[in-house]
Amino acid sequence: MSSDSTVTVHFFQPLAALRPYFTAFYLTEIDAAPGVLVDDYLHPEWAAMRFTDGPPPIASVGPGPLVAQWPFVANGPTSKAIHFGCEKSRIWGLGLQPAGWAKFIPEGADKLANLTVDGTVHPAFARFAPLIEKIFDGRHDPAAEAARINAHLMTMIDLAVPHAAQIAEVHETILDPEVATVSELVERTGLALHSLERLTRRYFGFSPKLLLRRQRFLRSLAQYMLDPSLNWIGAIDGQYHDQAQFVRDFKAFMGLSPRQYAALPHPILHPIMRQRMTDAGVLQPSDLPTIARYAD
Repeated sequence: MSSDSTVTVHFFQPLAALRPYFTAFYLTEIDAAPGVLVDDYLHPEWAAMRFTDGPPPIASVGPGPLVAQWPFVANGPTSKAIHFGCEKSRIWGLGLQPAGWAKFIPEGADKLANLTVDGTVHPAFARFAPLIEKIFDGRHDPAAEAARINAHLMTMIDLAVPHAAQIAEVHETILDPEVATVSELVERTGLALHSLERLTRRYFGFSPKLLLRRQRFLRSLAQYMLDPSLNWIGAIDGQYHDQAQFVRDFKAFMGLSPRQYAALPHPILHPIMRQRMTDAGVLQPSDLPTIARYAD
């Protein structure tokens, strides 16, 4: 990161009633000199929404040129890294868990997987579009902004969650490091395979097999990011057969080799990780892989 740039991160928990549906709310404040672009990589994640006060970011889901985004940019669940760049700005992020997708988003998560859209006009995110006008009032008061986000979301708290119990069970089981195969996922949840496939694509964005593979990778990446003393070998999840399998997954999910990724500066990821360690307990343990991706 340029010496002309600084990044500050604040985390806020949603109100208790909202926590089954959202990960933390996070505010990233980028102070950069005119014309300076700060870029980094977001790791695969659940769906997310970002609201920018300042020049909108540029981004690419997976390899490719960075293209202009929008003041309210939303993405479905991802299985690829999002390479993004920001100028001087303040960005609020809301991570949307699968139960939150079921509650608030009328479209299938698989239809928006690995895509970014303009949240102000895309019908899937219509319920959140008013936030781009509500959050920022020019006073740069993070606590007040978080309160306004909570207040808007609470106006929708009575929306029903279809298949709530099944979504919760599948989500919890996917996060369990002891569950390595789809057959184990079927056995633990009691769902028929075709029902499980339909449920995960609709609310989680991907097939059960890809979700388990992604979670295995994120556990390894989280371990590496949270403990700088580890090398990649020390961080590899126990479900990997060998280092070569991990490297293949890394390239598939991140578009880079582990060596290439480690050699890059991470001007936004590293402040988020430092703040995560400082604010230990702010996020639920189940959010750790998502926080490691750039910080679900």
